[in-house]
Amino acid sequence: MQTALAYAVAAIAEIAGCFAFWAWLRLDRSVWWLAPGLVALLVFASALTFVETDAAGRAYAAYGGVYIAASLLWLWSVEGLRPDRWDVTGAAICLLGTAVILLGPRAP
Repeated sequence: MQTALAYAVAAIAEIAGCFAFWAWLRLDRSVWWLAPGLVALLVFASALTFVETDAAGRAYAAYGGVYIAASLLWLWSVEGLRPDRWDVTGAAICLLGTAVILLGPRAP
């Protein structure tokens, strides 16, 4: 449960932080968008330290699938564009990879 929460917080924070930079550079928003964006990126990086694994690389690799799915939710809820079947299929494949990484048996 702690890992799922850490990934959810990380995904929201990373997408929000990156979107702040996108808004500034691509949507002509004020440079002040960068301040909350940087805070969000700090929250993102911190959240991943709560993932229940001994290897940072494994935590980051498994997070990739969560990030992809969360990005499509952002696309839909914030940007107003509904993901198509290929988006959903790709995200499902990535989440399957996340499950394999997190739940696969490990040698002691």
